[in-house]
Amino acid sequence: MSEGIRAMWMRGGTSKGGYFLAADLPQDAKTRDATLLRIMGSPDPRQIDGLGGADPLTSKVAVVQPSEREGVDVDYLFLQVFVDQAIVTDSQNCGNILAGVGPFAIERGLVKAQAESTDVRIFMENTGQVAIATVETPGGRVNYAGEARIDGVPGAAAPIPIVFEDTAGSTCGALLPSGREVDTVGGVEVTLIDNGMPCVVLDAADFGISGDETPAELEANAALRERVEAIRLEAGPLMNLGDVKEKSVPKMTLTSPPRHGGAISTRTFIPHRCHAAIGVLGAVSVATACLLAEGPAARHAKVPEGRTKSMSVEHPTGEFTVIANLGEDGEVQSAGVLRTARKLADGVVFP
Repeated sequence: MSEGIRAMWMRGGTSKGGYFLAADLPQDAKTRDATLLRIMGSPDPRQIDGLGGADPLTSKVAVVQPSEREGVDVDYLFLQVFVDQAIVTDSQNCGNILAGVGPFAIERGLVKAQAESTDVRIFMENTGQVAIATVETPGGRVNYAGEARIDGVPGAAAPIPIVFEDTAGSTCGALLPSGREVDTVGGVEVTLIDNGMPCVVLDAADFGISGDETPAELEANAALRERVEAIRLEAGPLMNLGDVKEKSVPKMTLTSPPRHGGAISTRTFIPHRCHAAIGVLGAVSVATACLLAEGPAARHAKVPEGRTKSMSVEHPTGEFTVIANLGEDGEVQSAGVLRTARKLADGVVFP
């Protein structure tokens, strides 16, 4: 592959990574993964010999192809490239990188742009679910400039609303894979939940912390990290995920009372680094946990009235608003979020 591989580098939400057409990558998964490790520069804490940004949030890949599924435009496979380990995993989805899939599909000609805005229906291969992203396309071209702001990203950009369909149990097989709102794991009460992202929801107070510490402070707390990881390893089989030692799920979210008028405050391990914000689908899962009558999130959550609930999930660098629509039975029927994306580079990369 000395001639290089075509790729687009994009910021999607609060993440960044490489976007590839599936046809441009090796078709054998083992060869593909080895190629992506070379492109990102892994394993190396600095990723100095590649394009990765030395952080899990900037070492991500989207693989996109035309879809043969009825009512779907493109298929999207998310791959997390570990920074300091030779691991590429498809065990989770990524709603931030998802924000760039619609613009990328239009830029590559997989979806025809409409006059003002274009809906791109995206099948998320990791979880088997569909998301609809609305991309601004005035004059038939993707527009990245705008006034929408999301916490964790400087400046403003064009808004990309995303609505998720049928996310409950997308990875674990059920919204509550254990069948309970509360389980005791590692001596503490937890909620094991999957509404688009497998999460273990915890109470920060059970770990002797306030929940408003910085990510750096939490990462420096070796005893906390070891305890959280022990709970994660025990929770994996309970969530139908098996041995999760080398998987990037479940995410571990420590909850506490909101400080800035939101629904809940969070600190999330993803799973070995503390997230500077919170993932898109992680926020959806945590917001859903707030709607349960029991569990760590319910102890602290401030939930608005009505069947359509705008829930602000606070995180270290701001907040993330999830719009949850409930049915008459009180179950979440759909969830929507607002993201932005920006094209950073387009060309060829050399593994």
